[in-house]
Amino acid sequence: MQQNIYLIGFMGTGKSTISHSLATILKYEEIDTDLWITQQQGKSVTEIFELYGEQYFRDLETECLKQMKMEHHKIISCGGGMVLRKENITLMKENGVVVLLTATPNTIFSRVKHGTGRPILNKNMTVEYISELLQKRSPYYKAAGDITITTDYKSPEQISEEIKNSFDF
Repeated sequence: MQQNIYLIGFMGTGKSTISHSLATILKYEEIDTDLWITQQQGKSVTEIFELYGEQYFRDLETECLKQMKMEHHKIISCGGGMVLRKENITLMKENGVVVLLTATPNTIFSRVKHGTGRPILNKNMTVEYISELLQKRSPYYKAAGDITITTDYKSPEQISEEIKNSFDF
């Protein structure tokens, strides 16, 4: 299979962690879209949001996905808001399989509560806000995902095996 694997889901569902594990199992290269953007811009995600706003950042995400169309055998860990644009969902599906990673709001909160690199949550770091935002984004995630994997109470290796066994790799 030449396709890429796109990992999508809310912040803290394990996309970066699973990307590392899955890359080891499948011998694929991994690409983190947020890291790709920060390297291109020379600024952190938080700085980009503060200086240019969310719309500018979303444009950069779309540009990143356009660049990924040239890539093969990559595991692409996408930012939590990547699915908010229909164009982004189309770009991912044209060039790979899309794996939706999910977790409960409590699990997400426990994973992200000490971080400061999530501009959407930085001033709203509560289970209630996470739950509310997750509910708003849920239809986008469900529309994009080819399969859904719950990450609560599972090891990265278990999740990676589940993904591997769901497709013909």
